[in-house]
Amino acid sequence: MAKVIMIQGTMSGAGKSLMAAGLCRIMKRDGYRVAPFKSQNMALNSFITEEGLEMGRAQVMQAEAAGIRPQVCMNPILLKPTSHVGSQVIVNGRILGNMSAREYFAYKRSLIPEIRKAFRKLEEQADIIVIEGAGSPAEINLRENDIVNMGLAELVDAPVLLVGDIDRGGVFAQLLGTLLLLTEEERRRVKGLVINKFRGDPTLLDSGIEILEQRGGIPVAGVVPYMEVSLEDEDSLTGRFGRKERGKVDLAVIRYPRISNFTDFNVFEQIPGVSVRYVAGLADLGKPDLIFLPGSKNTMGDLEWMRGNGLEDAVKKAAEQTPVCGICGGYQMLGEEISDPQGLETGGTMRGMGLLPVVTRLGKEKVRRQGSVK
Repeated sequence: MAKVIMIQGTMSGAGKSLMAAGLCRIMKRDGYRVAPFKSQNMALNSFITEEGLEMGRAQVMQAEAAGIRPQVCMNPILLKPTSHVGSQVIVNGRILGNMSAREYFAYKRSLIPEIRKAFRKLEEQADIIVIEGAGSPAEINLRENDIVNMGLAELVDAPVLLVGDIDRGGVFAQLLGTLLLLTEEERRRVKGLVINKFRGDPTLLDSGIEILEQRGGIPVAGVVPYMEVSLEDEDSLTGRFGRKERGKVDLAVIRYPRISNFTDFNVFEQIPGVSVRYVAGLADLGKPDLIFLPGSKNTMGDLEWMRGNGLEDAVKKAAEQTPVCGICGGYQMLGEEISDPQGLETGGTMRGMGLLPVVTRLGKEKVRRQGSVK
């Protein structure tokens, strides 16, 4: 029976993924067999395993920290938003179907057997399992049927470390407020608090930590300094989208509402003199050296968005002199027509941008496999 520890946060972006990866690496160096686990991810950035199955990239990064290959049992449920109120539901790496938020809320407890099965598979391979929660356990409107925060902690009997982000401000209120909204049983699971992303002299926190421990009744397990690390972002909660600076080589990535796998472009950020800008409006496009149309979880919907705000016409005009590169859904947009006869995304048929002699017809079966460059 593997030992378990769970990282939960006061909000999205508090640092759960990095904390879990750090524990995986520390325990690996200490000689333990360790594996990451997150029962449910919501992200448009995904990874294809050797078996051709789809999972969240955060657990891939954590698996690398643990020195093991990524397996879909590390992330049995992946939600990929297709609209503001619905997502594609992927279970054990395969598409189950599209559901509205309300439909999924009512359905998700039926996935507990799949979560248990995935967790048991990891237990056979690991001495320690590091579990990552999602969002915040204090989302009291979602407590019923919870399968990813305290509901999961109860399911596998996991002690919890609660992480707060001091860089955004209000970390004491984050941590105390979260504890206040937990039930008494849930609070007993929290064994330590972590203050993440601190800049400066940590002794300046001493008085605040003393009050935090008195009022919360839970010790502060540590203060983690702010670190400049380059990791793939879990979802669209990223600072990359706000970058406006332009380098000697200026790359513009069209940022649609349902942009998918935007971390494909992270590699260019490592090249001196190259800037990567994410453009969501006509005024921000300018005259880049290269325009990327990235992947999309709703290709037709995002093309309609570009059509409505003028970016489509601007890209077509720029294409007369500037290279335009389409990836996945972006490539489909560049064609003559996109058809979705089975309603997998938006449904219907619409004309493309007409820059490539390509016609796309969305099919029910998705091809999933790893690629390589020879």
